[in-house]
Amino acid sequence: FTCCKDDARGVAYKLGLPLTILQVGEDYLKIVERPKYGYGKGINPCIDCRAYMFTLAKRVMEESGASFMISGEVLQQRPMSQKLRDFNAIEKEAGLEGLVVRPLSARLLAPTKPELAGIIDRSRLHAIHGRSRQGLLELAQKYGIEHPPSPSAGCSLTSPAFANKVRDVFNSHDGDYERWEFEILKMGRHFRLGPETKVVVARNHDQNEYLEGLHPEGTALMTCENFAGPHALFIGPPEPERLEKAGRLILRYSQKPLPEICRIRLIGTPAQETVEIVSPASEAEIESLRIA
Repeated sequence: FTCCKDDARGVAYKLGLPLTILQVGEDYLKIVERPKYGYGKGINPCIDCRAYMFTLAKRVMEESGASFMISGEVLQQRPMSQKLRDFNAIEKEAGLEGLVVRPLSARLLAPTKPELAGIIDRSRLHAIHGRSRQGLLELAQKYGIEHPPSPSAGCSLTSPAFANKVRDVFNSHDGDYERWEFEILKMGRHFRLGPETKVVVARNHDQNEYLEGLHPEGTALMTCENFAGPHALFIGPPEPERLEKAGRLILRYSQKPLPEICRIRLIGTPAQETVEIVSPASEAEIESLRIA
């Protein structure tokens, strides 16, 4: 398994439990752009993000007729969203005060409504806290849970480099960005050529195919005609000067030797079907244009 939802699928299948995976909506991007509770070290709005997730889960809870939720959070394990005040803020924002049971740390927290009602036996819950996983691993062994997952590498939004790419999308739009502009941030090399112009250069064959399949309106797919090199997605007005810059970037990451004149085909801009480039971008030019 390669991601948390895949881990969840595997565990749910093994235990014979139904699993519902919820997709975040466009409104989540607005939360990332302007979080009520601020950011962590990157552009990670952890408290707002958890409140958003709990709000989605609350809908499932109500639709299914359940009366409370259970979360696997551990008190003080995550510095940005798992302190006591964070738990309280998240529950308040999601309208779930007293309805979130955290079995791993419950005895360190105030009793929840299902505990007070006698639905859950508080004495059987745990008092795990802090960053150490030792207590969790011991529980896994006790209950025969094989291959407990490794600690998460963390949210991509905590990475300073990735955070800069996200900020670049926000800063280059007036709230009219689209979801694909964020989904593409995890692949390719990203360069800012102007206030309205950006180019994403693929790193490998799979990313070439991804860009071929993406190619939204208002963009141009740049492909190499007479040499072997990466595809690129040109975003913004196809002005000749910036198309040339994008072409020079493509040449920088292309196989050598290169022909004397490199031809790059543009798909999506009928006014200019090809550009001819004679030299790749210099290292200094690359660094001046690179986002993050």
